[in-house]
Amino acid sequence: MTTSLPSRPFAALLFDMDGTLISSIASAERIWSRWAAAHGLDVATFLPTIHGVRSVETIRRLNLPGIDPEAEAAAITRAEMEDVGDITEIPGARAFLATLPPDRWAIVTSAPRALALRRLAAADMPVPNLMVAAEDVKQGKPAPDCFLLGARRLGVVAEECCVFEDAPAGIRAAEAAGASVVVVTATHHEPASAGHPAIPDYHDLRAVSDAHGIRLTTDM
Repeated sequence: MTTSLPSRPFAALLFDMDGTLISSIASAERIWSRWAAAHGLDVATFLPTIHGVRSVETIRRLNLPGIDPEAEAAAITRAEMEDVGDITEIPGARAFLATLPPDRWAIVTSAPRALALRRLAAADMPVPNLMVAAEDVKQGKPAPDCFLLGARRLGVVAEECCVFEDAPAGIRAAEAAGASVVVVTATHHEPASAGHPAIPDYHDLRAVSDAHGIRLTTDM
């Protein structure tokens, strides 16, 4: 069920990608499950920690002996780029994006750019004029750097943006940037809205753009 959306207009909308615009959770968990098992990790405990965070940081925080996080992350990315057969859009996302002014929205993802483009193509999703990817910032989510950069490149400040997110790390990053947040709950069994407005998908969401900005509304 959709909860009450922000009533004020926004200068721009910033979208996380995986779990927010596209459903790639099955692909990601297949790859990471194999990796975790090969390194002796408890897969069920480990998998919830991968979402919304750059791969290199997921691996680095494990402090596994003899592991090169950069090399392991690159190998995982290569495997993920080969596993895109069941990646789909979050329902209604493509149509919703088509209603937005092209210079007023961006994708801000923890995925490397090459993987992001591969997954968007697999889901037949549009590539925005602006994308902030993993390699564009020194610190990934939950640090606010990516959302601050996305807003700045759109010529606005983060406080004037609404961020669409699905994962706790991304929500914290958006909060730290000072942006408003709408949580997309489509892909998680136990979505973490953290008190923010939430939508199950984009079917009932509408964007009304005028000289004052972009207002979000629903058909419900």
